[in-house]
Amino acid sequence: MFRNGHTAIISCAALALSACATPARLAPEAASSMPEASAGIANVRFLVARDRTAFQAEALSALAKEKAWLAAQGRTGELPTAYYLAISGGGDNGAFGAGFLNGWTASGSRPEFKMVTGVSTGALIAPFAFLGPRYDGALEKFYTTISQKDVFKSRGMIKGVTSDAMADTTPLAKLIALNTDQALLDAIAGEYAKGRVLLVGTANLDSLEPVIWNMTAIAASKAPNALQLFRSVLLASASIPGAFPPVMIDVTVNGQHFQEMHADGGTMTQVFVYPPSLDARLFQQAAPRRRVLYILRNARLDAPWEHVPRKTMSIATRAIGSLTTTQGIGDLYRIYASTQRDGVEFNLAYIPPSFRQHPDEEFDTEYMRELFAFGKNAGAGDYAWQKSPPGFDKPVN
Repeated sequence: MFRNGHTAIISCAALALSACATPARLAPEAASSMPEASAGIANVRFLVARDRTAFQAEALSALAKEKAWLAAQGRTGELPTAYYLAISGGGDNGAFGAGFLNGWTASGSRPEFKMVTGVSTGALIAPFAFLGPRYDGALEKFYTTISQKDVFKSRGMIKGVTSDAMADTTPLAKLIALNTDQALLDAIAGEYAKGRVLLVGTANLDSLEPVIWNMTAIAASKAPNALQLFRSVLLASASIPGAFPPVMIDVTVNGQHFQEMHADGGTMTQVFVYPPSLDARLFQQAAPRRRVLYILRNARLDAPWEHVPRKTMSIATRAIGSLTTTQGIGDLYRIYASTQRDGVEFNLAYIPPSFRQHPDEEFDTEYMRELFAFGKNAGAGDYAWQKSPPGFDKPVN
């Protein structure tokens, strides 16, 4: 959930003291047992690096629900346009996406999204974006009134590197709980019955693979642990390894109890829509329709110039920041390739070079307010959505 490169010192210090005692945990299940593992609610997560069939089945199920709901409303004929929204990570830069959504509502052109996906800070935005304009106020409050103390509490260097993270995210867990109650889950469940889907990405650190969680299915399950699992997934998706503690998610396999270690989905991908392996032909044949994707990238895509001191930590921080930035751009190219193959319209918004403010610290309230206002103005205007990733030039016919 931090911005680019801010965990280099944490990583180096952790490596230096990796032999020290650390918090205990239950063992994870065997890698081969992961597809059978249950977090107490069936069919709510997808291991897309291994198997596309479960995700594909869920997508077809959502389509069937949508058709049934439309028929119940007396709506016949061609299916309406399917709008997708993907919200990236970016820490406090999530104020851009939150502001943009508020402005988009004010413009009168914001659509209802068939599917919303989120990673890291994007995961925190996603439930409110999914439920629509009536939650714009909650988004504004979340990204314009909090400060560092509302997100984490530093543990100090020694305690940090001998524990599971440099900071304690109890404040963030409380903030998530304050904003996600049973009423919110019930509202999400109601939209799931209409064929709409909300997805959040985490990273399983034991198996080093991405996990996509079906938050709509969790909400609709009515399971006793649904609310807690919903909150845990959001916290996990926003927890950068080393900086924030991973989230331990209890699972069972054949009656045996295990724990999976989940962390920031941004360690696998900064933004996602659907697995590239998904056979989009099935959906085009079953439901010919216009499909439009919008991506809110809570980051800059230009490479800001910086005078780097000739010091180990400064060099490491700068290098790690470059990896995060280029990964984010690579994600956009991957998504673009999928949309061009599948006939999905591509639209991208991101923080442009014209926004010149810089924060004094992580989760600087004044910085977030300025970025929120900037995003809101952009969303409220006739925003020029980018139709391809940065640096991509389509061939001239």
